[in-house]
Amino acid sequence: QVQLVESGGGLVQTGGSLKLSCAASTRTFSSYAMGWFRQAPGKEREFVAVISWSGVSTYNADSVKGRFTISRDNAKLTVKMQMNSLKPEDTAVYYCAADPARLRLSRNANDYTYWGQGTQVTVSS
Repeated sequence: QVQLVESGGGLVQTGGSLKLSCAASTRTFSSYAMGWFRQAPGKEREFVAVISWSGVSTYNADSVKGRFTISRDNAKLTVKMQMNSLKPEDTAVYYCAADPARLRLSRNANDYTYWGQGTQVTVSS
């Protein structure tokens, strides 16, 4: 069982920045690819970004390319996402998730086995 705990959400103005963190409870953290998803009110959960087990490979959704950067530190059992140039449409609950296929860069939420509880990001216009 892997527990994931997100932090770093909050209220920010349009154009501002936030950095989300996700702390994992397992020392097999490097066995997992890690992803970030988000869900806005009344909408389905959507893929945001993913990083491979080593951190060498990443993939971002088109909606956040050039603005969000995912990174990980396997020694500290954490994955982070720097979010810049935030827009009101980025408002959502953000979730980190673990995919046991560590080389896969999946955009499909069904491929992820473990999920955090989420952290709220609100971008005011």
